Formats: sequence, structure tokens, C-alpha cells
Amino acid sequence: MVTSRALFFSLLSVGCVAAFLYYTIIPQGPHLLRWKQQPVEAKSGTSMDTSTGSSVVSTSETLSKVDKFTPDVLLSAPRRSAAIPNAAGVLAVYTVSTYSFESHKKNSEIRVLDIETGQSRLVTNEENARSPNWLAGNELLWLKSDKNTTKLVVGNVDEVGTSYVAGTLPAAISDVKIEAIDKERISIALVAKAKRDGSLYRLDEESKARSSAMLYDHLMVRHWDEYVTPNRNAIWHGILHKTRPHITTKEGRYSLGDLTNVLKGSRLESPIPTFGGLDNFDLGSKGICFVAKDPDLDPAFNTKSNFYFVGIEMTENQPKYSAPVKYEVEGLEGASTSPVFSPDGESAAFLQMKENGYESDKNRVLLLDVGEPDDVIELMETFNGRGLWDRSPGSVSFSNDARTLYLTAEETGRVKLFKLSLPDNPRHLAVLPELLSETGSVSDVRGLSADSPKLFLSGTSLVDNSVYSIVDPRGESEAQLVSSISRNGTFFGLSQDQVSETWFEGAGDYKVHAWVIKPSNFEPDRKYPLAYLIHGGPQGSWDDSWSTRWNPAVFAEQGYVVVAPNPTGSTGYGQAFTDDIAGEWGGRPYQDLVRGFEHIKANMSFVDSDRAVALGASYGGYMMAWMQGHDLGKEFKALVCHDGSFNLPAQLASDEHYFPNHDLGGPPTTDPSAWDKWSPSAYISNWTTPMLVIHNELDYRLPIGEGLAMFNVLQERGVKSRFLTFPDENHWVLKEENSLVWHTVVLNWINGFVGLPEYKSEEELGIVVQN
Repeated sequence: MVTSRALFFSLLSVGCVAAFLYYTIIPQGPHLLRWKQQPVEAKSGTSMDTSTGSSVVSTSETLSKVDKFTPDVLLSAPRRSAAIPNAAGVLAVYTVSTYSFESHKKNSEIRVLDIETGQSRLVTNEENARSPNWLAGNELLWLKSDKNTTKLVVGNVDEVGTSYVAGTLPAAISDVKIEAIDKERISIALVAKAKRDGSLYRLDEESKARSSAMLYDHLMVRHWDEYVTPNRNAIWHGILHKTRPHITTKEGRYSLGDLTNVLKGSRLESPIPTFGGLDNFDLGSKGICFVAKDPDLDPAFNTKSNFYFVGIEMTENQPKYSAPVKYEVEGLEGASTSPVFSPDGESAAFLQMKENGYESDKNRVLLLDVGEPDDVIELMETFNGRGLWDRSPGSVSFSNDARTLYLTAEETGRVKLFKLSLPDNPRHLAVLPELLSETGSVSDVRGLSADSPKLFLSGTSLVDNSVYSIVDPRGESEAQLVSSISRNGTFFGLSQDQVSETWFEGAGDYKVHAWVIKPSNFEPDRKYPLAYLIHGGPQGSWDDSWSTRWNPAVFAEQGYVVVAPNPTGSTGYGQAFTDDIAGEWGGRPYQDLVRGFEHIKANMSFVDSDRAVALGASYGGYMMAWMQGHDLGKEFKALVCHDGSFNLPAQLASDEHYFPNHDLGGPPTTDPSAWDKWSPSAYISNWTTPMLVIHNELDYRLPIGEGLAMFNVLQERGVKSRFLTFPDENHWVLKEENSLVWHTVVLNWINGFVGLPEYKSEEELGIVVQN
């Protein structure tokens, strides 16, 4: 008979073994969630790399110098995210993905970079691992998505093979921000869909209705590339609790508590679809700030969005939340973005436009005290309403001491970094931001460390796809290059020497800026065919930045001199220049392009203007159709029109109606004059230039009927033409295999008209003409 003493020690032994296994062998954290789900084991050995040392670059991030920069090289090159330094400023975490056209698979990794040496090491290469954030010390939190769940994984970059799951959600999570409360608690905000009643939209609760019908009583019906459903973006908040250390672990482990939808019952949606993300909300010590569209206005006709604040009171058990409070400035009725807290959480800043319905209006910089919703200050305000600074910032952030704002803004074909010093009373601030960066394009700005005034920048250029650098905003030292994944373009066979700029007289009393990209083997005494690239927007620009969709260097390395102009309507040259395209879609921008072509013929002796092609997408596609019916179109041997507009009144089938309504002077139901005047369909009797038309099935911004109509006209008129479509792509071509086909068809098309060799056999890629 077993004695009670023996039974006690037997149970104690079992408990010790179970605890040992739980905290050491099995990489699985606790699930303290309100939703019930089956536990899923994490794969040991794949979440923290066990084969690398402290400074090893993986094969997915290693580049070998190529003989020629081609679409294959562009699309298979490693793609790095912006990097996030840790609090000590010695390591930076980032993601990198690489696509292989041999295996037809994508490999994604989370890596940490030694900022001093520029070397990196692997954190995890698990499939669908993403969105890393620093916790305390060298601990990281990242997301890992499975079929119906998202895991919150924690690992230490110094201890391989020790990651664990801090929580599992039966939902798709898109964005995460964290804020330390104390040594045992971390505040966490994340984005997931919510149902109409504010509860979590679970991936395992897909509707099983017998009918596929979708009924709508108001707009929007479709947005970008999907039909609108009742499920909306929401910001969820909770606490990561750290358990006390056990004898088998150096530190305790985090577990996720209950999550609360802080937007529940407010009718608000944040981030704002389709492209809103981390730039639409922030988490601070006092609460959450975010931007959301005005729920009382139709989103198809209005851009107005507001800044909101949700206060969070950290109690011992469960946080308490206030209802969202709206902060407004009289006279500012446009879109808002980039809400950000000061380091102490007492203040916040954000950007907002003035005009409702105009998505390219100038962003104003707003500053506020979170306790004063009726006292929001517009910085650099002027009595005429135009503002002191004639630039439109794209992001705003605080310095560590909250005495300076850092702004990024387009300026003359670059995205530059500026600093704006804040006086004790910023209400009547009368100084302009100071320039901190000159070249390339800054995509992300972070403080280097918790106690350093220096900044860690992520960016790109026309020849370099990822650059990390350090800038001292005090001007006490030169900018420091930390890491360039392509070694300043040399691994691509590219050089900054290939890139130059030109200015030419526009249609009015102004000059137009253009980028010029030459082949890497350029010889000044030779003549090269011209590729004239027209950007979309139309309120956009060609910047000194990298693109995997429209990369000028790809065309240059085929043997073209590429000229990429920024005509009327382009951004970064003053707000008036951007505004002046309104009511002028086929007017001043077209005349600028005519002047640009004349400038090339008169001043670039190395360009053979008799072997010229023109290409454009979106508004650039519209311009291809417009040029077809006008004299400039006859100057080109061939045109490429990607997702362009053909019959402007057909834009009534688009998703965001405020855009054409603004640019064309109102809806065609009230004033159709500009819609008819600038419609390329009115000039089809003049169409004679060979054209490749590309239009995708999921493009709900410019529906596919526009491209089909263009191809029908060209075929009926006997003009040499082709039609390319991707049923699974939207306004852009994003999938690597599809993008390789896109580049192949485009390059083969234009090369054949200017005497350059075929890029690649379409048959070898499996491209089959359907009829």
C-alpha cells in the first residue's frame, strides 16, 4: 500500500518534471486569452537559428555582383524592411525576404544588425514570421501567422533556440506597437478585424451562407481590390504580463492577457483602409491615439478624417479605457495621418490636410496636449491659410526630449529629412524646418537609442534598394553609413554616376524637373533609344528611390536612356505646382511633356529620338491614351499603357469618387464639361501608334473595362497592339512570377520597335497567346 508520504513525493517529482519540460524543452508559452483554441506547438529549432554565430549573414541576404541588372535580378534581390534599433542603440531588427525563380518560393527572415560592424545574424526563418518589436533588453516580440491563428512569439537574440509563444489569437493581426509599463508589464496595441458588434472577427468563423449574394445600401461597394464586408479594422489593447523567474530560466516569460477593442461602439475604423497601418495609430504611456475617417460622411466622396485619443488607466487587474475623444482644428477638413506621442505621452503630433475631398492637399503639422482636446495648434500657420512651409510632410516624430519634431517630405525628386525646433510657446512658430538629408529618399526615422540625440534612418535611392544610416541632427558629425545591402548599387552593376538631372521650360512660367538614367556601359559618343516614363498619381513624382514595379534602371540596363519627368501636378515642387493639374488633366501636364521631349531632342545628343518609346501606369496610363490622340504620340515607336483611364465618365465605376470629382471640377452628374474635354475616348480617330495595353481584373480603382475598351479600339483600327491581364492582380503587379511576366512582355514589346534584342523568350516562361 502506498503511504501518503510516498504519494506526495511521487506527485512532487511529476510536477518538477512537467515544469522542467514546460519551461525548457517545449517552446510553448501560456495562453491566457478570452478566446478558446486548441494549443498549437511551435517548431523547435526553427524559431531561433541554432547554426549561426553572432555575426553571420545568411544566404538569403547575400548578394553576388551580377553581370547585368535585369528583371530577374530586381525581383529576386533581398528586400529589407526599415530597421528598428534597440534601446541601447547597438542592435537593429528588420525583416528580409528573397524570392527564388529556381524553387519558386519566397524565404523570409527576421534578423538583427550589429550597428557598429554592419554584420547581421538570424533570429528566425520560420514561414510567416514578421513584425518584430523590441521588448526589454535583447528580447524580441514577433508575429507568426498560421491558417486560422496568429501567434505572438518571444525570443532573445542572444539565446538561440529559446523562443516561446506568449499568446495565440484566432485572427489575422496586421500591426503591433508596444510600450513598457514597468518591469513586469508591457502595454500592447495590435490591429485585427472586428465584427459589427465589436467582437473579434475570427478566421475560423467564415460565413457558410448558401448564397454568395452581397447587398449594399450605400458606398463603398468595392475598395482597391476587394469587396467591402461588415468586418472593419480595429485597434485592440492588452497587457503582456511577465511571470516571475523559475529555477530553470534566467528570466520570467511573457503571456498575453485579455484584449479589448478600444473602438467598440464608436463607429470608427482604424487604420483607414486600404493603406493605413502603423502610421495611423500610436501607443503611449497615457493611451492610444489614432486617425479615422469621419463616420458621418460617405467615404467614397470624402477624405475627412480626424485625430482621436483613448485614455488608458492602468489598474492592478484590468486596464480601464475612455471613449475615443476627437481633436479638431477649425478650418482643417481634410485627411489626417501620422499620429505620434511624445516620449512622455503628454503631447502628440499629427498631420492633416485642409480641404475635404482632396487627397493631395498639403499636410499641416499639428501639435497638442492630450489633456486639451480643444486646443490643437497648427505649426507654421499663416493668416492667408497657406502655411509658412511650402512642403507637404509625409511623417512626423518627436526627439527624445520632445523639443524637436522630425519631418520627412518630398522635395525636388527626393524624400528628405527635416527638423523643426519647438519653442516654449509654439503657437506662433515662425521658423522653417532645417534640412538634415540631401540625397536619396528616407523611408523611416527612429531614435538611435533611448539616450542619444542621433537618428537611425532607413532609405533607398535609384540605384540602392536598402540603406541604413545614422544622422546627428545637431550637425556635429557627418552622416554615417551603417549598411547598404547592394553596396551602393555595385552588386547590381549600378552606379550613382548613371543618374543625373535636368530642368526644362514648362508650359508656363516655370521649369520642370526630370531624372535621367543612363546604361551602366554608357558611351557619350553613341546614340541610345529613349524610354520616356510618365508617373501616376497624377499627384505623385519620380523620386530618387527604389521600386520593384517601375524601376528606371531596369530599362536603362536594356540599353535605353531613361528620362522620367515630373510635370505639372507632381509633388515636391510646392503646393501650387501640385494643385495646378486640377481641371488640366490633358492640358498643362501634356504640354510639359511635349516641352520635355523637345528639350531631349535639342540637348541630349546621345539620345536617338527617332527610336523613342513611352510608358506609363495609372495617370501615366491615362497619358498614354491621351498622347495616342495627339501629336506627341506620333513621336514614339510604341507605347505601353498599364491600368490607364480611357473614358473619363467611366470613372463612375471606380471606388474613391472624391479623387476625379476634385480634379475634374465636380461630378459629371452636375458638370460633365471637364470629364468630356479631357477624355481620351474623344480622340480615338487619331490612334495610330502601336500600344501594349495592360489591365488587371482586381483593379477596382480603374476597372478593367477601360483597358479592354482601349484594346478593342486599337484592334478595330488595325493598330498593332497586345493585351496583357492578370486575373489575380490589382492596380499593381505584386506577385514575383507575374511581375517577371510583366517585365518580359513589356521589354520584348518596346525592344522590338527600337532595335534592341529580346529580353527573354515568352514561351520559356510559359506565356501563351490565348487566341
